[in-house]
Amino acid sequence: MASAKAQKRVLLLCGDYMEDYEAMVPFQALLAFGVSVDAVCPGKKAGEVCRTAVQQRSGHQTYSESRGHNFALNATFDEIESTKYDGLVIPGGRAPEYLAVDASVIDLVRDFSNSRKPIASICHGQLILAAAGSLEGRKCTAFPFVKHVLIAAGAHWVEPETMAACVVDGNIITAAMYKGHPEFIRHFVKALGGTISGSDRRILFLCGDYMEDYEVTVPFQSLQALGCHVDAVCPKKKAGDTCPTAIHDFEGDQTYSEKPGHNFILTAKFEGLEASKYDALVIPGGRAPAYLALDDSVIALVKDFMETKKPVASICHGQQILAAANVLKGRKCTAHPAVKLNVVLSGATWLEPDPIDRCFTDGNLVTGAAWPGHPEFISQFMTLLGVRVSF
Repeated sequence: MASAKAQKRVLLLCGDYMEDYEAMVPFQALLAFGVSVDAVCPGKKAGEVCRTAVQQRSGHQTYSESRGHNFALNATFDEIESTKYDGLVIPGGRAPEYLAVDASVIDLVRDFSNSRKPIASICHGQLILAAAGSLEGRKCTAFPFVKHVLIAAGAHWVEPETMAACVVDGNIITAAMYKGHPEFIRHFVKALGGTISGSDRRILFLCGDYMEDYEVTVPFQSLQALGCHVDAVCPKKKAGDTCPTAIHDFEGDQTYSEKPGHNFILTAKFEGLEASKYDALVIPGGRAPAYLALDDSVIALVKDFMETKKPVASICHGQQILAAANVLKGRKCTAHPAVKLNVVLSGATWLEPDPIDRCFTDGNLVTGAAWPGHPEFISQFMTLLGVRVSF
C-alpha cells in the first residue's frame, strides 16, 4: 500500500509499437505504488489504444518482434500540461523512432528536461531524449543498437554490461531494456521522492507454460522493484529454463483473444523447494493453471501456503488451482468469469468483478479477475506483505 501527502503525477509517453512490457510494467507498478499515471500518445485521445510489440532474443542476430497487447490510453495528448506532472516515463520499442521527429513530443520532453524533473527512459526511448537535446554531456545507456545516435547527440555512452543495466545521471534515468525494470522503476520512485519500507520479503511465483504474459511479469518485476526477493518456479523445470507465455487481450470478441507472449525466465528449481523459506505466493493466470491444477506437487505447495495463512495472490485463471486444492471453501473471491464455475463449485462465495479490474482481499487471500486489475491486485498484496511506498 502507499501513503501520500500529495499524490505524485507521472506522464507516460506512448506510441504505436512501443515495447509491450516497457509500457505496461512501469505503468501498472507506479499505479500500484500510489502514483497517478497518465498515458498519452500524439494524435490520440483517452480511450483509444496503442498497439504494442513483443521484442525478445530468439536465437537470431537481432531480436524478434510480434504483436503484443493493445494498450489503452487514459488521457489526451493535446490536453496535457507538463507543469502538472512530477516526472516522465518513455518506453522503448519502435515507437520512439517516429516520436523523435514529432515537434510536439520534442517540446514536451524539453519542458521536463529544462525543469529538471525526473525522466526515466528505456531501450530505444533515448532516441527521443537525443532529439530533444537532453543528453548532451549526460551519462546514459540504452539498447546497444542506438549507441551511435546517442554519442552523436553528445551523450557519454555507458556500455550495458548486462541487458539489466541502468544509469542515473541527475534527473535522467536510463536502462538498456525491460530486464532492467526493477532497478529502473526503483530509481524513478526514489527520484520522485519515494521511500520503500518492509521489503525484506521472499515471494514465490508458481509458473507454467502459457501463463498470461502480463500476469506473471507485471507483479514479478513490481515486487522486485520494491526490493523483495522473488523466485519463479515451474514443475519439471529449473533455474534458467523458460516458460512460453500467452497474451490474452480483450478485442471485441465474445471471449479473450490469444497471441504468443514473451518467454519468461525461471529463477529457481521447483523440485526440492521449501515453502517454509517463502513469505508469500503468487499464482498468475492464463492457460497454465488448467494443467498445473492436475499436479499433486502443485496442490501440496498451495495447501501449505494457505494452511499456514501466508499471503497468497491469485489472478484470472489462477483460481483453478485454488479450487483444485480445496482451499476456497467458505472464502470470498473473484476470478475471470470463465472460471466462475470452478470457484462456486469449490464452495467459495463468488464476488462479481464489475468492472473487470476489481480485486478483493479475504484474510490472507487476494484475488483478481484479469491483468487490468494489477494496480489494485499488487497494492492489496503489498498491504498483506507489510510493504509500503511513501512520498
